[in-house]
Amino acid sequence: MAMAYATSSSSIIFSSSLNNNKSPFLFGPSTMAAKNTAGARTNRSFQIRCEDQKVQQRAFAPVEQRWMFTDSDFTGPDVWNKTWYPKAEDHVNTAKTWYVVDATDKILGRLASTIAIHIRGKNLPTYTPSVDMGAFVIVVNAEKVAVSGKKRTQKLYRRHSGRPGGMTVETFDQLQQRIPERIIEHAVRGMLPKGRLGRDLFTHLKVYVGPDHPHQAQQPMDLPIRDKRIQRQT
Repeated sequence: MAMAYATSSSSIIFSSSLNNNKSPFLFGPSTMAAKNTAGARTNRSFQIRCEDQKVQQRAFAPVEQRWMFTDSDFTGPDVWNKTWYPKAEDHVNTAKTWYVVDATDKILGRLASTIAIHIRGKNLPTYTPSVDMGAFVIVVNAEKVAVSGKKRTQKLYRRHSGRPGGMTVETFDQLQQRIPERIIEHAVRGMLPKGRLGRDLFTHLKVYVGPDHPHQAQQPMDLPIRDKRIQRQT
C-alpha cells in the first residue's frame, strides 16, 4: 500500500511540475531551452568570426598560397599533395643551356666538379635528382689541363682488355700525350650517377683538343666558376 502511494504521489509531482514548466531537478525546461538558445547564438558568432578570419587570411596570403584557405574540389588522400615535379617540357634537350670552358691551367678535379654540377643541374632552384635538368658543357684546350702536386707522374690510369695479363697502366703524362680528352672525361664520369641517368648525362659533355669546337650554332656561354682555386698558381 505504501509503495502504491509513493508511486502515485511521484506521478502527481511530476505531472504538476510539467504543467508549471518546472522540474524537480536543478534546471527546468525553460531554463534549459534558454541555455540552448544562448549556446546556438554563441556558436553562430564563433562561426562568423572563423569565416572572417579565413577571409582575412586569404586576403593577406600570397597568390601561390591562397589554395590553402579555399575549399578544394578534390577528395582523397592526395588533396594536400602539392609537390612540384618537372614536366617533360621543363627538361627537353633542345631548350638546354650550353656552356663553354677553357681548360688551360685549370686544376683537373676542381674543373671536373664544376662541370658535373652544371651537367646535373644542381645549380638550378628546380633541381630534381631523378630528372635530366642540367646543361651541355663544352671543354676546349683539354691537353692543357693541370694537376697539383706530383700527380703527373704518380697518378695512374688503368684499363683491361679482358684477356689474361691484359692490364695496361699509364701515368697522367702518358695519357695526356696519347688521348688528352679521356682525362677530363674520366674525371667527370666518376662524378655522375652510376646508371641510365648518368649515361645520358655523360653525353652532355663535349671535350675537344685545341681552342675550336663545332658547336657555334648553340651560342654557348662562358661556364660560371665560383671556385677561386680552380686556376693553377704559378
